Amino acid sequence: MKVILDACAVIAFFRDEAGAAVVESYLTGNQYDCMIHSVNLCEVYYDFYRSGGETATHDVLRDLQQAGVIFRQDLTIEFWQQVGKYKATIARIALADCFALTLANRENGVLVTSDRREFEPVVNLNVCPIEFIR
Repeated sequence: MKVILDACAVIAFFRDEAGAAVVESYLTGNQYDCMIHSVNLCEVYYDFYRSGGETATHDVLRDLQQAGVIFRQDLTIEFWQQVGKYKATIARIALADCFALTLANRENGVLVTSDRREFEPVVNLNVCPIEFIR
């Protein structure tokens, strides 16, 4: 099964917040192909850089790579246009979240997130399966 990680799910895992165990089960399960779009990874990067500096940030990136998370850099015309369509048509969704949503839709994967405010309005649109970790 393909698992698309939203930035907030990754941050929850590394900060051992509520829902971290759900993310851990995906990261350690051999039956899952975990991936994150580079735009969402940038959100993780700046969050850890802000709180822990360069060393903490590199540790997080290294740990994600060691866990087998695939860093995706999709940015074809079709991809970014779909991102733009989601941003234009889904009320109050962040642009970065549209990258995770587009990747999950294109990969037929489940989007794993803790961000209910952004993604609860999306659930009924059936763009992709969405799992809330808390």
